[in-house]
Amino acid sequence: SALLRLLSRSAVLPAPQLVAAAREALGAGSRRRLAAARALQLAGEVLAVAAGLKPALLYDCGAAGPAELRRYVERLRQAGLRLGRLHLLGVGGEVLLLHPGRARRRLEAALRARPGPFIDVAAARSGPALCGPAEAAAIRGHIEALLAHLVAAEEAADSPVSCSEVAAAGWNLCTVFGVLLGYPAAYTFPVDEGAENCLALTPLRVFAAQASCPRIQGGLRVQICSFSIPESLCMELQEVLDAWSKELRDDFCAQSDFIDLCISSEVVVLPAVAL
Repeated sequence: SALLRLLSRSAVLPAPQLVAAAREALGAGSRRRLAAARALQLAGEVLAVAAGLKPALLYDCGAAGPAELRRYVERLRQAGLRLGRLHLLGVGGEVLLLHPGRARRRLEAALRARPGPFIDVAAARSGPALCGPAEAAAIRGHIEALLAHLVAAEEAADSPVSCSEVAAAGWNLCTVFGVLLGYPAAYTFPVDEGAENCLALTPLRVFAAQASCPRIQGGLRVQICSFSIPESLCMELQEVLDAWSKELRDDFCAQSDFIDLCISSEVVVLPAVAL
């Protein structure tokens, strides 16, 4: 079977070893111990980035910065995970782990898309709508600046895990992160009006992609990505949704660390939506 062939090529990593790597590298200064389940999921998501299944991972497990995350990635390498070259990007006080080539291609694709895959969810709106040309042009300017930064960082990289920080004055990080994380469409709103939005009680179709990782003891089920699209815009965005699904399936066939890809969706209505 495909699973047996995969296991014959790759050693299965003990879960306790991966949990210890996360706690030792990322736990300094934290008041709460990183839960074992979250530590394993984090290792799986790092491997998903390295395997090219997602362009980036936004670190949200604690207050660790680039130095701690770099140490963590090195610990994963020592444990036996094949990770290739990765890049740690600091943006507005947040840290993302990038697959350099995949992240660059994602930014380039967002710049080519016409109309731009950006959804205006400003609180003043009666409902979400695709951005007009003027709003999309401003977002593209931020994406172009980020792309130029990543190209320069990639050219200057001299280690398996390179690091850089980009100035993000005036950027809507929700929008930029949405693009970097591989979402087919990203939410945007005026940054000078706070993070309020018009998505409360709006039917949202939530897409999720998961796969199993036999490399990790227990065959960990890893969430590759999860994002939402207003149900009212799904027909209008069907082409970019289909392109996202095809690209993910193609990338999945090109790697050997994950099996059993599942892409699902469901409609949810929430009293409030935090972005």
